[in-house]
Amino acid sequence: MAPRRPAELYRAPFPLYTVRLHPRRPLAITAGGGGAAKTGIRNGVHFLQLEQIGGQLSASLLHCHDTETRATMTMALAGDVIAAGQDNSCHILRFSLQEPEAPGAAGKDGSGDKGPRRRRGGSGSGGGGAQGAQGRAREVRVESLQRVRTDFSPDALQKAVRFSADGALLATGGADGFLRLWEFPSMKKTLEFRAHDGEIEDIALGPDNKVVTAGRDFQCCVWQQDQLVTGLRWHENLPGIPDKAYRYQACRFGAVEGSAGALRLYTVQVPHKRERRPPPCYLTKWDGKSFLPLLTRPCGSEVVSCLSISDSGTFLGLGTVTGSVAIHIAFSLQRLYYVKEAHGIVVTDVAFVPESRPGRELLGGHEAALLSVAVDSRCKLHLLPTRRSLPVWLLLLLCAGLIVAAILLLQLAFPGFL
Repeated sequence: MAPRRPAELYRAPFPLYTVRLHPRRPLAITAGGGGAAKTGIRNGVHFLQLEQIGGQLSASLLHCHDTETRATMTMALAGDVIAAGQDNSCHILRFSLQEPEAPGAAGKDGSGDKGPRRRRGGSGSGGGGAQGAQGRAREVRVESLQRVRTDFSPDALQKAVRFSADGALLATGGADGFLRLWEFPSMKKTLEFRAHDGEIEDIALGPDNKVVTAGRDFQCCVWQQDQLVTGLRWHENLPGIPDKAYRYQACRFGAVEGSAGALRLYTVQVPHKRERRPPPCYLTKWDGKSFLPLLTRPCGSEVVSCLSISDSGTFLGLGTVTGSVAIHIAFSLQRLYYVKEAHGIVVTDVAFVPESRPGRELLGGHEAALLSVAVDSRCKLHLLPTRRSLPVWLLLLLCAGLIVAAILLLQLAFPGFL
């Protein structure tokens, strides 16, 4: 059965480049921009309230944080802190979500708003732009903490940013090929070295203080501090693929179902050159400790632009440069869900709804939900229905029934068998 077309959750007034979901709040954060200095199109970070209404997941705009002339191209989230990649710098923002006051509380001192209720989806510089379930507006307040320069190339651009699992470390990479590590929240630079000859496409922070970087120089490297631990070779068991036919586009660590604390590394390899008959892209699963390849499978001929992994490590989400969105099983790399040209233009980021309690409430009985954003300014929702499976007791009962039936048939065919 073909998947249902994704629902459009939200449309921004500028191209969207990144999306993150808060693990403990029903909150999505999207960001992007149109280069206000040249185009006049505003840039900003938008905060969206997610909720179930009438059995469907919906989004309403809570707050627009204006980033002036700076478009946000990359973003990492640690609690209520955002690390936003804007041009050659990383901007650290802290936000707070203030719940509405109880009914009548604001009016006791005469300061309550007695005017018309605010419309859902409206925006304002003061914070609240969407209403709660009973019409009372929540407020988002955003504080700019600091800004550090993270790229020093002639065409400087921060292309990747990641927080460590404990939020104590921030890693950045960009067009100059340098990996920079920062203590957080002081933003004191602790390490800086050239990791790639060319742009860094992606960064993944793993166990034992190891960092994985994917570059446009055909390399994907594992680092311990500034020492190279190993270079990944995804195609060493695939004869016939030249060394520089593919480059690494993305890298992510994901949990292993049923193995507490264990991690797998996943990478995406895309063709280096466009051809008339495009070759396939590939997904590779790696052991998270030895960094040996465990499984490689093709994932279609559309060039993959972004990768995300669900909290439990069960699913991989992919976006492509032609606007398509797919969900794969992490264990087998098999594709479960695919919508061709869901956006019709490059998908810039994808993110799964968290599997925390607030996230499960948003899923509405679905096994997973993926948000995608694209240059078309839209944020879309992709739902993966729960896969039907037989309970163990029923499988055992069916097996016992088959054994009994086989014995009866043998007794009929060969009297005196028993």
